[in-house]
Amino acid sequence: MFEHIVIFRFKVLPSAEQLKTLVSTVQAFEQQIPGIVSLSAGLNETDEVQNIHNYSLGLRITFQSREALKAYLPHPAHQAFVSQLDGLIEHVVVMDYPLVTA
Repeated sequence: MFEHIVIFRFKVLPSAEQLKTLVSTVQAFEQQIPGIVSLSAGLNETDEVQNIHNYSLGLRITFQSREALKAYLPHPAHQAFVSQLDGLIEHVVVMDYPLVTA
């Protein structure tokens, strides 16, 4: 399995309704995109002082394989989400790694 983690920092924080729509869009991936084992997405509510960079939205998707992750990137549902972010994002951090089973 392969883990895909993304955190977003917005130029200006979108409205509560826009944020809810973004999270709902991501949550729908599980039914729309093959190869997803599990998914979570949400808004940052940390009290940690390390959040000095003001990242607001995070998502984590576990894929069946690296190939499933690669197929997700050009998938129309993912590309529609990316289009929703156009002009809103200041910075994105992405991390992909294989899950090691014991």
